[in-house]
Amino acid sequence: MAVSAATFERLALEDEDSQWEMVCGRPRRKPAMSYPHNFAGTELGYAVRGLLDRTRFQVRINAGHAKRGDANYFIPDVMVLPYDYTVKFHGSRALETYDAPLPFVAEVWSPSTGEYDVDEKIPEYMRRGDLEIWRVHPFEETVTAWRRQLDGTYNETLYTTGVVPLESLPGVSVVLESLFR
Repeated sequence: MAVSAATFERLALEDEDSQWEMVCGRPRRKPAMSYPHNFAGTELGYAVRGLLDRTRFQVRINAGHAKRGDANYFIPDVMVLPYDYTVKFHGSRALETYDAPLPFVAEVWSPSTGEYDVDEKIPEYMRRGDLEIWRVHPFEETVTAWRRQLDGTYNETLYTTGVVPLESLPGVSVVLESLFR
């Protein structure tokens, strides 16, 4: 059943036992994940956070919502946002949502959400204009990166080993193998 943005935000804030996303106006519980999924997402978030100026950027790991319109709210496994985006939430009890393009968003593949991430979330991140989008696959030990070009299209690169640069955040890179130890 489709719901309004206000109803969704109330649900997401009031249900302390679940994490909620919304796709095309329909609320969807974000399922619990496996150890490889959680390890890869946490390690990616910590690695990126350790390389950023915290006065300019913040990192969320499985928290906050990337929003597009009033019908799509997603909780990325990892996202980087400019500190300025967060100011409106300081001291607020509102649901943490961001509709402006983000410098970096990552989803970690899992058996329960793999198709959903690729078919629903990644295309929405592109429509939002997010600068760099990663799909981390902990079982194949790969990263697929989509990077926004000046004309609004995305280039796709598959990484299977080595150092992976976050081109949207100069000076930030991640050793691929560190996500899968």
